[in-house]
Amino acid sequence: MFSKEERCILSKNPLSEVVCQFNFPDILIIGSTSPAQFQEAIRSEFPVYRCHAAKMLPKNIVPNQAVLQNQPVTNVHVFTAADNTWALHLGTNFLRLSCRNYSCWEDFAHILDKPLAAFIRIYKPAHFTRVGLRYINFISRKLLNLEGTPFSEMIMPCYLGPLMEEDVLEPTVSKCSVDVELSLRGGCKAKIHAGPGLTKQGAKADPEVKFIFDQDLYMLGNVPVNVSAGALQTLHAQAYGIFRGAVTDMLFDAMNS
Repeated sequence: MFSKEERCILSKNPLSEVVCQFNFPDILIIGSTSPAQFQEAIRSEFPVYRCHAAKMLPKNIVPNQAVLQNQPVTNVHVFTAADNTWALHLGTNFLRLSCRNYSCWEDFAHILDKPLAAFIRIYKPAHFTRVGLRYINFISRKLLNLEGTPFSEMIMPCYLGPLMEEDVLEPTVSKCSVDVELSLRGGCKAKIHAGPGLTKQGAKADPEVKFIFDQDLYMLGNVPVNVSAGALQTLHAQAYGIFRGAVTDMLFDAMNS
């Protein structure tokens, strides 16, 4: 399930989106005043700004219509790159960076450095309650020239469930997924979702069934602000081993050809 191979930057990267998020105790001024000082610190990389209202949901309660109607509204500030491939969301209790054109960890970490430092300097969070890093992979047989190849030859058995059975024909299965939650070394935790599914290209549905491999790695507790970058690095260090352990050598070679 876990590979110990050294990290390799794939030439045909299946990542649809990479997201990191820092959660912290509510800082109400973020939702009630203009983030002008923060914008000035990051405007060269994230020049496009918009703001939208969001409900402040209570913790540990499943939201329903009645709950939503009674919750206060707060502002979420969104800063995007000119090409819209990078987005930074700032809310009263979270800072999130997302990328839809991921190349490598070093580039991602470099882009994160300035907004994270600016946020810490301007808003002075007491600590982070959650540090998370999420990798969403859409594995396309069409893009990899593997059309006609069953997922059972591309994905390791532990993530296939019934699709691994010889008497189960993949085209007859309308829904099949594996969801795993586990603890990792270094105080990390992971939620992994794996299975075939349909995705979207912009607003349009993509008719190709892809294999979705979504791993959400995170640390909980009072994470000191001064070790937040190190915590993210620890999460990243485990992500490749999980992904490489999920794909067969045949699929790995196709992604690296």
